Amino acid sequence: MNYLTVMLVALGSGTVQAAAVPTPAMTQHGLSLACCVVFAIAYLAVIFEEKLHLKKSKPMLLVSGIIWFLIALQVQLVGADPHTIEMALEHDLHEYAALLLFLLVAMTYINVLEDRGLFSTLRVVMVRWGLSFRSLFWVTGALAFIISPIADNLTTALIMGAVITSVGQGNTRFIAPAMVNVVVAANAGGAFSPFGDITTLMVWQAEKLHFFSFFALFLPALVNWLLPAALMTPFVPSSHPEAVKEEICLRRGAFPILALFVATIAMAVCCEQFLGLPPFLGMITGLSLLMFYTWFSRLQANSSPAFTAHSTREAESLDPFKKIADAEWDTLLFFFGVIFSVGGLSYLGYLQLLSTSLYGNLGPFTTNIIAGLMSSIVDNIPVMFAILDMNPTMDSFQWLLITLTTGVGGSLLSIGSAAGVALMGQARTAYTFLSHLKWSWAVAAGYGASIWVHWLINSP
Repeated sequence: MNYLTVMLVALGSGTVQAAAVPTPAMTQHGLSLACCVVFAIAYLAVIFEEKLHLKKSKPMLLVSGIIWFLIALQVQLVGADPHTIEMALEHDLHEYAALLLFLLVAMTYINVLEDRGLFSTLRVVMVRWGLSFRSLFWVTGALAFIISPIADNLTTALIMGAVITSVGQGNTRFIAPAMVNVVVAANAGGAFSPFGDITTLMVWQAEKLHFFSFFALFLPALVNWLLPAALMTPFVPSSHPEAVKEEICLRRGAFPILALFVATIAMAVCCEQFLGLPPFLGMITGLSLLMFYTWFSRLQANSSPAFTAHSTREAESLDPFKKIADAEWDTLLFFFGVIFSVGGLSYLGYLQLLSTSLYGNLGPFTTNIIAGLMSSIVDNIPVMFAILDMNPTMDSFQWLLITLTTGVGGSLLSIGSAAGVALMGQARTAYTFLSHLKWSWAVAAGYGASIWVHWLINSP
């Protein structure tokens, strides 16, 4: 899969609500129903990406164009004001532009750190610890939970997945539950941090919760990981893996660049918290610092006799523009398709109908739990985007609940989160949809327990 490295997003405040919809009857128009059908087909293609060998951005880009073509045709047929389309598209474009800039910087930093060997070094060190399979099961899960609030669930899962596949040596009794454990831990760890997952950033940037409010989800998220891990532990082998001999190769500049990355995230937080500026401005400024650092490193390597020929080559090979080109463009374009497709359905009034039928009839508590279950089938990003577009009236407890459920609900199935889909690609035979489904009962127990803990400690 591919949701990326550090999953950060900056969404502008305000939404184009259903007031822009020309008539309520548009939801019942044949072309509107066609929009729903093509969106469902496109998302089925996304779900079965690995089976179809079709990158997820392709169907979503296509369907986003088709939806707006059909909307434009329908507006002409009903004689509605075409300027409402322009307003809605400008709103979606504003959201996507902020998302693109933010994620592009994050991806670039992760690519540079990977080039410097930081992640491979972590993997080698962990393998050399000589722990049992059961101990590695807990260590990789704990690290996934700790790292994912900073370096999103996808990047964290890929790092831990590399360790698991390396030490597992094809041992499916260890690899399958360990991969499930990492998926659950990475998703849970990202749920209590504004930077840990796209959905948390969406809620934060929509100004539904303050930055520090998310940390109230720490205990529910911890329970969400610990309970399934405890239930799976007896089934994990207690034997030891074979030793892995591999040289650690940490290239020049790894730690300074890591420090710049931390400073970049801090600037993004300060922009929003203290200056009232969109966070992507802090990220872009941090990208400029990386560019100046690499420029200075090349100058130093070329002018200082203390640098060896190898060090000089390492400094000259570090080109941020090449790392920008290596960004996960499939993910970035996928987000374009999601935002514009969901934006089109919102323009037609479907999200408002859904909001009325669910939030109006079932209430926010039940609806937010259902939304979390939906995120195991339909990715949590469009689910959260749709809810924010609905803009239901909820207090901070309910906004925290929907943040928790959409963040961890995707762990129920392997296709429900970026981490799960990525690991299916990394360990194609040992970790599959069915091998994850075998442990869904344990994940479901953690899902229910986390909601209960949230209700206990955070209910008003």
